[in-house]
Amino acid sequence: MSDSFVWWKHGVIYQIYPRSFMDSSGDGIGDLQGVIDRLDYLEQLGIDAIWLSPIFPSPMADFGYDVSDYCDIHPLFGDLETFDRLLADAHARQIKIVLDYVPNHSSDQHPWFFESRASRDNPKADWYIWRDAKPDGGPPNNWLACFGGRAWEWDETRQQYYLHSFLKEQPDLNWQNPGVERAMLDVIRFWMDRGVDGLRMDVIFYIAKHPDLLDNPAKPSSLAGRAMGEYDTQEHIYDLNWPGVIQPLVSKIRRVLDQYEDRAAIGETYLMDPALLTPYYGEKLDGLHLPFNFTLLHQPWNAQAFRAAIQRYYDALPPGGWPTFVLGSHDEHRFATRYGPDNARAAIMLLLTLWGTPTLYYADELGMQDVPIPPGKEQDPHGLRVPGLGLGRDPERTPMQWDASPNAGFCPAGVEPWLPVSDDYQQVNVAAQAHDPTSTLNYTRALLRLRRDLPVLHGEGMFAFVDGLPGDVLAYTRARDGVRALVVLNYGAQDHTLDLSALGASAAVLINTTQDRAGSLDLAALSVRPHEGLLLRG
Repeated sequence: MSDSFVWWKHGVIYQIYPRSFMDSSGDGIGDLQGVIDRLDYLEQLGIDAIWLSPIFPSPMADFGYDVSDYCDIHPLFGDLETFDRLLADAHARQIKIVLDYVPNHSSDQHPWFFESRASRDNPKADWYIWRDAKPDGGPPNNWLACFGGRAWEWDETRQQYYLHSFLKEQPDLNWQNPGVERAMLDVIRFWMDRGVDGLRMDVIFYIAKHPDLLDNPAKPSSLAGRAMGEYDTQEHIYDLNWPGVIQPLVSKIRRVLDQYEDRAAIGETYLMDPALLTPYYGEKLDGLHLPFNFTLLHQPWNAQAFRAAIQRYYDALPPGGWPTFVLGSHDEHRFATRYGPDNARAAIMLLLTLWGTPTLYYADELGMQDVPIPPGKEQDPHGLRVPGLGLGRDPERTPMQWDASPNAGFCPAGVEPWLPVSDDYQQVNVAAQAHDPTSTLNYTRALLRLRRDLPVLHGEGMFAFVDGLPGDVLAYTRARDGVRALVVLNYGAQDHTLDLSALGASAAVLINTTQDRAGSLDLAALSVRPHEGLLLRG
């Protein structure tokens, strides 16, 4: 591939939650054949890569993030032959495939864990993190599990505790053991040899723990939030992201990927301080290509908050580091719900026009919102284990809405989908929006075409915020090779007339959020309507 378009650098990644994308088998759960059946849709949408959430064999305690075999496919989703067919059919459409790689923990049903817990002198005894009880019988330290409760589980066979940063069914692997490192790097080779184009590495920052497993300090009561309940009562400085540990590990992963052509290392680095992302790039940019940047996910829909967060992130990038932006995922409420449906198109414009690689979550191109889950239908272990705080992730994982037929065309009529379909599926679906030239789907398609066709939007170049604007307006320019793009976003509910004459006399409309403007606009008196976004050239 030429330097002018490196897919992980200049393309758009589209995350698919396989359970919810398309059910081809009629069991109410999405599968790989369902993804194959919808590749034409994805090609027409204009994305460059598909990131698949876990599809490996798993007891599904955490819906695939508890892996019992890293080198196979769960029968719910298909088999290796189906996966190879998906890979070939996607590549024929110039679409890359990225797999979710889960390095921090396996399932407690993985053969490695069976061996490790069998005895303290087993060859795999130290493949997981085991410690003796304290003299009073309590756990080795005060660490808490992200999904509620303490992070240590007593095992009767070994008469020791094992560490689990998430569910007790997800024991943490010990990356300080050379055998674990070799085995997990061999997993990467297995999928790279098969032709996979990259890995999204789940909670990669958790594999770097303090070697002495020190107690975490308590968070000052004034800062202890309710966002994640008890977990947020501690400063998590020893159980994750330990300095000096992560760089050698991500560099070893990168060296494996570099043995293959045009592969990408993408990491889930859920760290709200952008300065903490720098080590993941590696000292010589020999680490992750794209440490995910989640800093916008928890900003209010406020122009100044977004500007400050974007600037902090750009300022923190190491020299030569490539930025990336995320506004939605399987772990976050959909942005049409967080920001309100009136702002969904402006959010899409922001995501697709900032300098950096965007990741678009499935169905966000429809403006789909969270789906309320009735009592008794909840599935997510996080929400079930920490009730009352709204931590359940089911609302953003509901089935893709394809058409107005029963179950939104996701699965056959008469079959209950694994999560409920939204009540609005007869209006908010792919078929309905595909035939409406002013729909959110066609707006997103148009934006994606512009992004691909105009190097100023997807490549290197200058990025600069526009100063002197009303508080609820965000504007920035992208410039490259004599071409300049101007993005203006009104975060508020008031009309504004802006004087942008310092940027020139006029600019041509490429697209706006309501798709009802064309021609050239006067920059000395640029009108911006409530919730509107404008992408201009000139």
